[in-house]
Amino acid sequence: MLILLPPSESKATRGRGAPARPHTLSFPALAPARAQVAAALARASARPDAAAVLGVGPGVAAEVARNLRLQEAPALPARDLYTGVLYDALDLASLDLASARRATRRLVVVSALYGAVRPTDRLAPYRLSMGVSLPGPGPLASFWRPHLGPVLEAAAGLGLVVDCRSSTYAAAWAPGEALAPRWVQVRVPGATHMAKHTRGLVARALCRTPADPRRVQDLPALLGQEFDVALHEPARRGRSWILDVVAR
Repeated sequence: MLILLPPSESKATRGRGAPARPHTLSFPALAPARAQVAAALARASARPDAAAVLGVGPGVAAEVARNLRLQEAPALPARDLYTGVLYDALDLASLDLASARRATRRLVVVSALYGAVRPTDRLAPYRLSMGVSLPGPGPLASFWRPHLGPVLEAAAGLGLVVDCRSSTYAAAWAPGEALAPRWVQVRVPGATHMAKHTRGLVARALCRTPADPRRVQDLPALLGQEFDVALHEPARRGRSWILDVVAR
């Protein structure tokens, strides 16, 4: 099972520690694309109009400045770097050992800077959204799409793709026609601020279960003890299933 997550806008930082080592990250095939985006991000962040280029307000100038220190900033595991509502609900630190191991295997965060990472990958704090058109690479969702396709399809193998990403990050990769029958997007009806929280709870529940279903139709029974769920068939060939989920 592959559980896709968005990153968080907010990032934790660390005062001391070793910097990120790009060659140690998961999905090494993404290394050239990561280097290209990192170099473009550093150039954009050094510009006087960096905030406008990155689509952020002046209040996050300190976060933008971190983009100039990607090679030397103390790195954190992705499980600690990403914070906020979804990651609070996911609460990886409180998982038992077996569930934590499943989380490492099953969870993938889709990132505007790193492409795709696992929870244990050590990353530098950064500020960059997938919705940005970065001078050089251009619109990042379009840039990452051909790079993410091969690595994420290989990571999915014969399992399900449970998609908890926001629309901004979902634009960076959609499973091809062969994988689409095993692709399900988690939707929270009447989406509010609770949508991120609920998706975090779903991801946590799927890390806690040793079950590894191969059919989307098996998910409602698997999640039904903790959530009210409704599964909807794809609107057409090549599109995802939709799993409506409401936390009890």
